[in-house]
Amino acid sequence: MSVRVRFAPSPTGLLHVGGARTALFNWLFARHHGGQFILRIEDTDRKRLVPGALEDILESLRWLGLDWNEGPDVGGPYGPYVQSQRLEIYQEHAHRLVDLGHAYYCFCSEGRLERLRQEQEARKQPTGYDRFCRYNVSPEEARRRIAAGEPYVIRLKVPLEGVTSFHDLVHGEISVQNRTQDDFVLLKSDGYPTYHLANVVDDHLMRITHVMRADEWIPSTPRHILLYQAFGWEPPQFAHLPIILSPTGRGKMSKRVLQEQGRWETAVFVRDFREEGYLPEALINFLALTGWAYDDKTELFTVEELIEKFDISGINPKPAAFNYDKLEWMNGLYIRRLSPEALAERLRPYAEAPGLRPDPETLRRAIPLIRERIRTLREGAEMLGFLWGEEVSPALEDLVPQGTSLDAVRAWLVEARRALEALPDFTHEATEAALRGLADRLGVKAGTLFMAVRVAVTGRRVTPPLFESLALLGQERTLRRLEAAVRLLDGVPPR
Repeated sequence: MSVRVRFAPSPTGLLHVGGARTALFNWLFARHHGGQFILRIEDTDRKRLVPGALEDILESLRWLGLDWNEGPDVGGPYGPYVQSQRLEIYQEHAHRLVDLGHAYYCFCSEGRLERLRQEQEARKQPTGYDRFCRYNVSPEEARRRIAAGEPYVIRLKVPLEGVTSFHDLVHGEISVQNRTQDDFVLLKSDGYPTYHLANVVDDHLMRITHVMRADEWIPSTPRHILLYQAFGWEPPQFAHLPIILSPTGRGKMSKRVLQEQGRWETAVFVRDFREEGYLPEALINFLALTGWAYDDKTELFTVEELIEKFDISGINPKPAAFNYDKLEWMNGLYIRRLSPEALAERLRPYAEAPGLRPDPETLRRAIPLIRERIRTLREGAEMLGFLWGEEVSPALEDLVPQGTSLDAVRAWLVEARRALEALPDFTHEATEAALRGLADRLGVKAGTLFMAVRVAVTGRRVTPPLFESLALLGQERTLRRLEAAVRLLDGVPPR
């Protein structure tokens, strides 16, 4: 049978990198085996739906290049691919299990269930349903109560004895005593299925051969096996993927955990990394190596190489810590692999984001100056922003660093403006010669003078090479910014 896998996100939030890694592993597995990758939207938890989350999931997957063969927008032979559009299917299957004697109607109120939970906790017993309706409500009584309009749920009759086992392709053999499982709900009183019922019914009807999902679902898998057995269906193969931890390895990767650990990084959603200026191909390479390895040395893979080499046997069952430093390093390598023209095109949206309008020719000429220096596209855009803004706003502490007097810096800038104004050709060779000569005449270290000029004309301490930057900025704007810096210093009260 051809491999069929699925990625089934819930639109209860933006696409997390953990979810993206799950989608990637499924996608690589399908492409490696020439199979089908299905996108299914699991939106039955209506209370937790977040407006815009579905659009973010679809957009983020497309940005990463993870295309799907079947899904809500492309269709397919086993649709609909949105669970809220499949309610009749789940209701039919839940009632079928009742007819088969594998499930039953439960009429216990929320109040009774809450009192039961409190009593169990008071007695220090495991909490769970006590099977009251399984033992005390006959099928005939259940039909009468339903006909009278009484609300109900449908619960699975979990075997009271025995063991439920399954082989996990990542974690090996896993077994659970049936007596530890309660009779869990399949169909809620509002007619919506629980995750367990919808998941199993959809995976069967959509002919899913391998379920690859986060290992937080391992405790639920015995329930799913019991459901497959109740329906008389062959379950798919399971591969539960290790979670992604924060960089410290303590706690799941989330904004809250990062902030609690005092980390400056806040990117945890795919959208965050896109906005920060990471390349999709770099993020794909990095995520592939977060919990999987081909060997103990290879770190850079094209997408085609990942498809060729990916195998479940390379997945490490232990959780993997997210390494921002490694991602930045890898992103920098991918940036330097781009041609200047391609890098300019990728960088353009980030340069335009603050409302600037970079002209194509200046951007093209600037790319070689930053290509070896930047790790993200946003970093590159910020480094070049001075080229397109009308003004810059240097911080006083950058313009006059500690140990340097304000009067001295002001005098240097006045003299620098005079030296640069006198140049007939404003090339980077000419500006360098003029400023080096000025440093000698003033008796100032060249680097100290250059930094003052750099901050005055760019507003930043870190920029592309100074003299090439001046040439790109042009003589007129360079002189105006030196004048503005002098006026800024004139307005600073004496210390």
